[in-house]
Amino acid sequence: MPRDAAPRPRKIHAYVARLERLRPLRPWWRLLLLAVLVLGSAPFAIAPIREAATLGPVTEAMLGRPAGYVLLAPLSNVLDLLTLLSVRQHVALLVTLALGYAAWWWLRGRTMPPTVTPGRRAARVAARIGLPILAVLAVYFGGALLPRPMAGLEVGPDVVAIDFHAHTRYSHDGRPDWTPEDVRDWHRDAGFGAVYVSDHRTFEGARDGWSNNPLLAGQGVSLLPAIEVVWKGEHVNVLDADRMYRGIFNATLRDIDEDALRLASAVTGNEPVLIETLPGDLSRMIPARGPGTPGVRALELIDGAPKGLGQARRERARIVKLADSLDLALVAGSNHHGWGRTAAGWTLMALPGWRGATPVQLAAAIERSIRRGGYGSTLVVERYVADTERGVALPLTAPLVTWGMLRTLSTEERVAWLVWGLVLALLSRVMERRRQA
Repeated sequence: MPRDAAPRPRKIHAYVARLERLRPLRPWWRLLLLAVLVLGSAPFAIAPIREAATLGPVTEAMLGRPAGYVLLAPLSNVLDLLTLLSVRQHVALLVTLALGYAAWWWLRGRTMPPTVTPGRRAARVAARIGLPILAVLAVYFGGALLPRPMAGLEVGPDVVAIDFHAHTRYSHDGRPDWTPEDVRDWHRDAGFGAVYVSDHRTFEGARDGWSNNPLLAGQGVSLLPAIEVVWKGEHVNVLDADRMYRGIFNATLRDIDEDALRLASAVTGNEPVLIETLPGDLSRMIPARGPGTPGVRALELIDGAPKGLGQARRERARIVKLADSLDLALVAGSNHHGWGRTAAGWTLMALPGWRGATPVQLAAAIERSIRRGGYGSTLVVERYVADTERGVALPLTAPLVTWGMLRTLSTEERVAWLVWGLVLALLSRVMERRRQA
């Protein structure tokens, strides 16, 4: 046979075949790569939290990591990162994983023997495609459902961390087993002192949570009443809705009655506090025009739902400018409906003596501070995630957010990553020897 006509393997596959001879060293190369990433990111380390409005450092609080969280640092950090990604970032990450797996499969260049029947051939191909998909789904569902240690915010004695947008199982889109006490426990682990339970079309969750509140706010997490409704086509949260302003809603508790809201807002110093939530159309938002007028008095800058996270990152400058020009308080809401173990942001308010107040007094102080202080009444803190919402950064989401995660690791977390890497390398080497035997 002429030389040019002789069958020859593709160069790339021949190269991969030569690399297979180095298979016994693969675990150590992986460990070396992990060490380079973990230790190489240390000189570029940044704080895991920041001010959401200015993107500057936070001096009023710090992120606490319990021992269990640090011990499971690789799992904790990766699942936290997945929880904090927006819809666009999730799509970009999954597409990157799919393309990477396809490239790996092609580079391996493995073919099946001709003796394999078509049925077994189809089964093997299905397994090679289906098992990675199941693995990705397992990671996502594990992050959403499995209990694990949480990173929580630590603040001073006169500062209270508040969540202005939380749901229970009573909401139609809430986790079926997500009770008000689960909400209380979740927020305690995340470092909150007060939570506004704002279910859709019902006060049941807020009432259940209110009935089990501590006598004093400093003795535990206070669940305060609110509701999420529609006003002028936009979703808004109304604080203290059940106790003070139940009459401003229609019979189904879905919409606000315009005349009732105007009447309730006429009492200066007692106007209902409305919060514009994300995702939403900011051009349709109707702000309050001062004391004695109806309208929005606070605007979400952080919303823990994937769609809300995406809009907040894309329109951060616009949201901050609107809040500043209209004197609206900026707030954060978890809005996760019971899925995940990561807080995306916290609203900090300086309320001296709040720990010795009752939940009723705490709710009144929060709403009074928003009415009077407006833009300057709050400070929003967020977990850091690399912003890849737009432009060329979007297709590079996987490496950029991974690098951002590594930059936020503490010294203890870096040690945990290296220890777990060494353990896995040793296990991989043992399994390789057994396979060869």
